[in-house]
Amino acid sequence: MSTPQATGTGTGPSTAVASPPVISSVAPAAGSPGGGTLVTLTGSNFIQPSAVRFGPILATFTVVSATQITAVAPPGNGTVQITVTTQGGTSNGVAYSYAGAPALTGISPTTGPASGGTVVTLTGTNLLGATAVRFGAANATSFTVVSATQISAVAPPGSGTVQVTVTGPGGTSNGLAYSYVAVPVVSGVSPGQGPAAGAIRSR
Repeated sequence: MSTPQATGTGTGPSTAVASPPVISSVAPAAGSPGGGTLVTLTGSNFIQPSAVRFGPILATFTVVSATQITAVAPPGNGTVQITVTTQGGTSNGVAYSYAGAPALTGISPTTGPASGGTVVTLTGTNLLGATAVRFGAANATSFTVVSATQISAVAPPGSGTVQVTVTGPGGTSNGLAYSYVAVPVVSGVSPGQGPAAGAIRSR
């Protein structure tokens, strides 16, 4: 005697598989070796993250939304990879660099008109990621980070001698002197005329 076999299709409970998180950007991408920099991570699938790491070091973090996390960078050195871990797995890594305070070693030119507008070249170290260039208390009209060792800045209007500084993720640099000079103004000429051949001394 044969036993009939049951036939049919079953629909058991389905289990949703979470997608791994993805980091698309980090800002700022550099900070002080002492840590403490507030870093914003943007991406996707930041669902109930269990860890944010700077290299192997765990960071404290706040989940702003499924696409944004803010984290406090721990102390570190060099360049590390930031990752986010959730139930779906661990994200790709994005680079974060621990940068020392910028240091200035040269400035050219060292003088310019009080009206501003002079393009000033600053040389030094740790200039990448600069957030501000100041001439005394005034921000530069604009500046461009050329490389880790050079910045080009446009001097704002000013007077006297001021200290030029650069601020970056690692802190604020030493200052270098920059002097504002008055532009000579000709208010009159005497005598007012002379022979075409010249040879008349004006005063």
